[in-house]
Amino acid sequence: MNQENNIKFNFPTETVELPSKGLLYSLDNPLSSGEIEMKYMTAREEDILTNINFLKQGIAIDKVLQALIKSPINYEDLLLCDKNAILISARILAYGKDYSFMYRNPNTDQEEKVTIDLSKFENKEVDYSLFNNKNEFTFTLPRSKNEITFKLLTHADTKKIDAEIKGMKKVGNAGELTTKLKHQILAVNGDYEVKVIREFVDNYFLSIDTDAFRQHINQITPDLDLKISFTLNDGTEVKDISMPFELDFFFPGSRL
Repeated sequence: MNQENNIKFNFPTETVELPSKGLLYSLDNPLSSGEIEMKYMTAREEDILTNINFLKQGIAIDKVLQALIKSPINYEDLLLCDKNAILISARILAYGKDYSFMYRNPNTDQEEKVTIDLSKFENKEVDYSLFNNKNEFTFTLPRSKNEITFKLLTHADTKKIDAEIKGMKKVGNAGELTTKLKHQILAVNGDYEVKVIREFVDNYFLSIDTDAFRQHINQITPDLDLKISFTLNDGTEVKDISMPFELDFFFPGSRL
């Protein structure tokens, strides 16, 4: 007589706090709690990372993060700024807090190994009073004085943007910047019609205003501050550069 296999294994999880604190999600969205539960990476997730089809499609990392998140969320809803925090947490849970990469010393032209502590990253300083469980903001363009209503991009938004850009490239017309703006802007002067937004972006969005708009978005977006500083072997100080995400970020010491 076969007995049912009731063997159970303890499997640790960790709580990850989101940079948005959940304040950009509607109250009925599980992400509004401001945190998610993640499990530790296993060999199964490593298989996903090395899946050739996923790598070719550029979706391996997203597939892994979806497998690691235990909270009942819709991954499509996830803001990009919160996804960064989940990515860093996944790496720490998988291989520890130390991350090494090669950096070329500008004085010696030699590459040196640099190791940083991923657990030291902190959230950017932003004005959380601007957030009221709705991903919608307004900004008056400094030169034209048009009022833009916009949102911060989610994972679902980036998929739509990438698909549209891919389609345009096939006909030799890849407007990456304008395409992103068309998806990020919700209304112009209170008009939410898609046709109006696209017309504005294509023909009336002044360069001086687009630059101010991008700076404003960066200023209000909650995120991890991924700037790093370190000292090289000869005493050269490298300050406030963006942390490099190399191919072996999830496979320390390897080159995929």
